[in-house]
Amino acid sequence: MKPDQELTQMPKTSQASEIEQSFEVHAEYENSRLDKFLSVIYPDLSRAFFQKLIKSGQVSVQGSQAKPSYLVKEGELVTVRVPPAVQVPVEAENLPLSILYEDDDLLVVDKPKGMVVHPAPGHYTGTLVNAVMYHCKNQLSGINGEIRPGIVHRIDKDTTGSLVVCKNDYAHSKLAAQLKDHSVTRRYHGIVIGCPKENAGTISSDIGRDPKNRLKMACGVPNGKHAVTHYRVLKRFLHHSYLEFTLETGRTHQIRVHLASIGHPLLGDPLYGTAKCSFRLQGQCLHAMILGFLHPRTDTYMEFCAPLPEYFEALLTEKASAL
Repeated sequence: MKPDQELTQMPKTSQASEIEQSFEVHAEYENSRLDKFLSVIYPDLSRAFFQKLIKSGQVSVQGSQAKPSYLVKEGELVTVRVPPAVQVPVEAENLPLSILYEDDDLLVVDKPKGMVVHPAPGHYTGTLVNAVMYHCKNQLSGINGEIRPGIVHRIDKDTTGSLVVCKNDYAHSKLAAQLKDHSVTRRYHGIVIGCPKENAGTISSDIGRDPKNRLKMACGVPNGKHAVTHYRVLKRFLHHSYLEFTLETGRTHQIRVHLASIGHPLLGDPLYGTAKCSFRLQGQCLHAMILGFLHPRTDTYMEFCAPLPEYFEALLTEKASAL
């Protein structure tokens, strides 16, 4: 049982958008630093964000304040007060971008591991949006507002790979329509724990917010949305398997949730798998390899391939014997 599976929803404080939540520490997190423990519980928020939150007195352990370096113990209750989101100006930043394609309507980028797609609490700088704002000189679609200019879809912070960004509202609306009718080609590669019995299969299970833990998604929950993931085994190792996933739908955490539901969570996934990973990975081993769509201006089909990142290649080659 993971600590975030025993989430206790606490009453909201006097600030309506501030949330207080408590988590019980379970055995696998024994002697983890407090700031690291919280960054696992909230994977979309940075460790640096929690260091500031702890120092400002917004985190307690067994009712007492602690330092970010405090080593949590099994059975302790960690309480967090996450402050309300604040509107901050999103500024262009000269950050490195790996661009797979670009024209007057869009660009396709290869997002690196650890980069958040758009600004959020704890990540107001250093995001993909900050980078593309600088690169595109602020010429981006505005349909999704000031915080998400150009963003028509997203991938998780620790998922790498191909992502399309729109430079104008015309391109944005055209691509959004393709995403809505599930006509965009999206193929991912990932390494999972264990070996599926079949060489190929389909997971068709509704996905929605986990009623026991609002930070997670889950299969078969009330008001879940239809979700379909196809998979095939590319290579089998002793304890792990290298898989390709093809998405019919694009729900939040879809691949991560679906694979965990069949007993084969992604390697390195602290939220849906296990926090312990002998390979010292930064989050789930998942890469958005192929992205294909009809160009919004010409209706020509285009497909892009983001090469596997170095850490992923190393797992398949240099560290294959350990898999």
